[in-house]
Amino acid sequence: MKFALRWTAMVGLSAALVLTGAPAATASPETNDRNGNTSSVARTSDGRAITNEKIAKEVAEFWTPERMASAVDLTFARSPKAAESASLTPKPTGPAGTVKPMAPSVQGGDVRTMLNESQAVGKVYFTMPNGGTASCSASTVASGKRRLVMTAGHCVHQGAGGQWYSNWQFVPRYRNGVRPFGTFVASSLNTRTAWINSSSYAEDMGIAVMYNGGSYGAKVVDTVGGHGLRWNWGYSVSVTALGYPSNLGGGESQYYCQSTTWNAGGQQIRMYCNMTYGSSGGPWLQEYNDQTGFGYINSVVSHGDNPGNGQFDGPYFDDDIKSLYDFAEGLSPA
Repeated sequence: MKFALRWTAMVGLSAALVLTGAPAATASPETNDRNGNTSSVARTSDGRAITNEKIAKEVAEFWTPERMASAVDLTFARSPKAAESASLTPKPTGPAGTVKPMAPSVQGGDVRTMLNESQAVGKVYFTMPNGGTASCSASTVASGKRRLVMTAGHCVHQGAGGQWYSNWQFVPRYRNGVRPFGTFVASSLNTRTAWINSSSYAEDMGIAVMYNGGSYGAKVVDTVGGHGLRWNWGYSVSVTALGYPSNLGGGESQYYCQSTTWNAGGQQIRMYCNMTYGSSGGPWLQEYNDQTGFGYINSVVSHGDNPGNGQFDGPYFDDDIKSLYDFAEGLSPA
């Protein structure tokens, strides 16, 4: 039986496959830009930078099926001390923007979808600074370099006073121990500086840049395709949220909620959904098409006031998510 993990709790264990064709990565400890983004080279739990194929394979091999099966689902409830946006009247920060979804280019493999299940959504596994391991939900996002996986900021970094996670990998369309497309290991982890400094829920956004991997030794978006992205589309939109909640299916398969969002204050949006622990980082998709398995990411699962009460919140995707997306894409190898 899996148990939920609160923010300060200890964690358990997780899993995976093998990969090939890893790109080079900078070993610089941390990179910041003037637009409020921070990046760290991905690392093993013993602190080594994952800068070549050999080390990336070690990470993949670390995640045995036994570790995956015993992974603890990471989520945390809203803290009264958490930082919020200073804006009392949230509003879009610029014109509405869109990145279109991208179909996979690799031929073969099981790309069929079940109703409201996406091959471009999966589970991520990582090692905590205390040595335990945990999991979240995540999704690929279309980009020119086709290496990006989007999740919550708290699924890549602990937030204020915390550290980056290690041994970070993505398993697209994981289902009951099966990895139909293999696994992908991160070369860098990226989030908003405001998440790192003050655990701002409005900035609870994360993007990982992935090595080649999976069943074909290819890029992740080439393998499973990538969702589109939207920002500044207003606070009330219809969405389908996908993730791996522990309260539904034990976090072993994708579940979904459909709702219309509303302004939750502090540059956050809220929706009705009964998914809890493990769904953190899962995408909120506009215009989700269950025939193709793609939609437009409009937010990610961040937190709930009382997980399981039928609602949860996500950061409002304004110019900040586009800034983080461009930042991660710029650091991504070709």
